[in-house]
Amino acid sequence: MGSVEGAEAVLEAFGRHLRLQRNLSPHTVRAYLGDVTSLLAHLQQHDVALTDLDLTVLRSWLVGQQRRGMSRSTLARRVAAVRTFCTWAARAGHLSTDVGARLRSPRPDRHLPVVLGVEDAAGLLGTAEERARDDDPVHLRDWAALELLYATGVRVSELVGIDVDDLDDAERTVRVRGKGDKERVVPFGLPALRAVTAWRERGRPRLGNPASGPALFLGARGGRLDPRTLRGVLHRLTAVAGVHDLAPHGLRHTAATHLLAGGSDLRTVQEVLGHSSLATTQRYTHVTPERLRAAYTQAHPRA
Repeated sequence: MGSVEGAEAVLEAFGRHLRLQRNLSPHTVRAYLGDVTSLLAHLQQHDVALTDLDLTVLRSWLVGQQRRGMSRSTLARRVAAVRTFCTWAARAGHLSTDVGARLRSPRPDRHLPVVLGVEDAAGLLGTAEERARDDDPVHLRDWAALELLYATGVRVSELVGIDVDDLDDAERTVRVRGKGDKERVVPFGLPALRAVTAWRERGRPRLGNPASGPALFLGARGGRLDPRTLRGVLHRLTAVAGVHDLAPHGLRHTAATHLLAGGSDLRTVQEVLGHSSLATTQRYTHVTPERLRAAYTQAHPRA
């Protein structure tokens, strides 16, 4: 598509657009830039200038991604990234038309997310609490973080972004900044409050330093907790607890599933999770046949 320097300049300008005008999260910006970098490398490999990008080239790039074993969800994200890029590139004068507008996204995978049962979730959190009894500040933090993650169903990026003042102990709610910097208020229960209180009173003061700032959860050096650290913690604790291994997003899936199984309606769960579309929340309606049968028996006059 031209020189490497030219590609870097385009990527840098696109990144500024995503951050400043689209107000996307750092994680999404990194993902989109990675996707567009892959497309630009494809253009360079086939000696195609960016100005000559068309739907055929876009489709050939996607076919190559699919052959490399990319999942449908990853391909769908790449299509979204490239569509956004093409729209921006057309407006910025890099393309004569928005060639990505007609690019279709692959249908998402239909497999259901892995979730823990209620007893396994309790066992995992019990393991975290047991480990925190040594009063090690890191163990107190891990216990509090997992309790709050499960209690609220927030994304791990949202959890590490929580500040101390975002918590309202009296109301047992937390203010969360989600995708697109949208704020929502999410309730949590007494077990999470107990764990977070122990962390704030006995753990955070020992990890904090003058440069820690307002972050609720801190890393070992006193800065804001890195999501990768929490992922490692969760993988280790699932092994110790003897439950299915899962990432923090799996704990979010678990929370959503348990809310629905407990009787929450889809709209409430949508608000708690911060989904912009109810269709996303409907992924969690894979509740047990027993609950489906009970709801049918209660509601249908011929049951």
